[in-house]
Amino acid sequence: MSRRSLAVAILAFATTFSHAQPSLPSNFQAKTVHSPEGADIFVRWGGTGPVVVLIHGYAENSDSWAPLAADLMKDHTVVVPDLRGIGRSSKPAAGYDKKTQAKDIRAVVTALGFDKTFVVAHDIGNMVAYAYAAMYPDKVERLVVMDAPIPGIEPWNTILLNPGVWHFNFHGPDAERLVAGRERIYFDRIWNDFTGDPSEPDEATRNFFTATYAQPGGMRAGFAQFTAFSTDAADNKVFEQVKLTMPVLAVGGEKSFGPLQAVIMRHVAINVQEAVVPRSGHWLMEESPVYTVDLVRKFLDSPAPANPVRTAVTGDIREKRLTPSEFDFPQQSNPGTGSSGVRGIQTVVLKGDPNESGVYTIMLRVPAHTQIAAHSHRDDRVATVVSGTWHIGYGGKFDESKLKTLPPGSFYTEPPGQNHFAETGDESVVVQITGFGPSSTEYADPAQDPRPRKPN
Repeated sequence: MSRRSLAVAILAFATTFSHAQPSLPSNFQAKTVHSPEGADIFVRWGGTGPVVVLIHGYAENSDSWAPLAADLMKDHTVVVPDLRGIGRSSKPAAGYDKKTQAKDIRAVVTALGFDKTFVVAHDIGNMVAYAYAAMYPDKVERLVVMDAPIPGIEPWNTILLNPGVWHFNFHGPDAERLVAGRERIYFDRIWNDFTGDPSEPDEATRNFFTATYAQPGGMRAGFAQFTAFSTDAADNKVFEQVKLTMPVLAVGGEKSFGPLQAVIMRHVAINVQEAVVPRSGHWLMEESPVYTVDLVRKFLDSPAPANPVRTAVTGDIREKRLTPSEFDFPQQSNPGTGSSGVRGIQTVVLKGDPNESGVYTIMLRVPAHTQIAAHSHRDDRVATVVSGTWHIGYGGKFDESKLKTLPPGSFYTEPPGQNHFAETGDESVVVQITGFGPSSTEYADPAQDPRPRKPN
């Protein structure tokens, strides 16, 4: 073979490899789980560690999670089902409302012997994941939703008026007849309308997903996801009455939902972090896999956040009256944003969110005999000692001679960027802090930072 021929062959191989169809890691296990709701759900799983459930969207199937699954399986157990009617799951006549599909997901989780999990979702998967989190709030440790609306949750009615979501109302027997044998034309319109990069999804990916929907009954089942939206909207109006309290990461593509994803989720959850993927459209795993995987991993692996007060939407949710006995401290350490990050500190959010822009109030319970090295916060904060005796000083390193003893009822300030340090004596201390987020914590000596370090 000539050098030129060899070069051409290598180029052809590289091109084929770089445009291979998406696929979950080959060492994942697979099985089909029968859901009591009348569907057989195909699921693959692999890895070890905390359990993460990945819920895919429309125009794709579970293989769309290939980049994220391959990364997370290094230190997580990754569970990746096909939604009913999609991929290798069965295609029953009914049950495409998202509440029923959430029960399918629960059947998968328990059939594999798991209970509490992280949940990550995209597109239609957001809708299933929201129903799942609302129905099983104590089973979801953290929730990630990416680039899609939630039926019935504002600005849902405005979104429905956008001609760009024509496919929400394109379903039924006539639509099935029109698309039969032309599935690629139909999906190309959707992929092209919502991408920020015309080359993504690539040809191999488009052909692969098209083939899965072209199976007998595939388009009927796919369209049924949209037919159920009116039912989903009614269900979600009920779910919305009780806000989600687990940490939520709302991710939007810059050229798609952008910050709107967080706007939507703040209607249904009280602990929402916002993220926007630069230059990406809707197809985050195809258009910006490296950035998106890193974003999700950092959220899942970040220290436990402050535990927010549960709030039901009854009356004015701005009205809140709590006695000291009603401060809902978690049962374990969770030194989240706005704390010093020291193990043993318990945190509860009383108002706002220290991760977001705006006023917030948090309560810290610091164990006895705890010493906190010099650190600062970027926002301007004021604090009151609620109970116990607090010892606090200002400066770039811990200096016992600079500590001032503050009994209950004392007031102190934490100016932005100014280092301070503290300790407790023979009793625990409860401190209430108010600031204007987003907050942060920076140690004067990084070696004294007690928070887990990320590997390089």
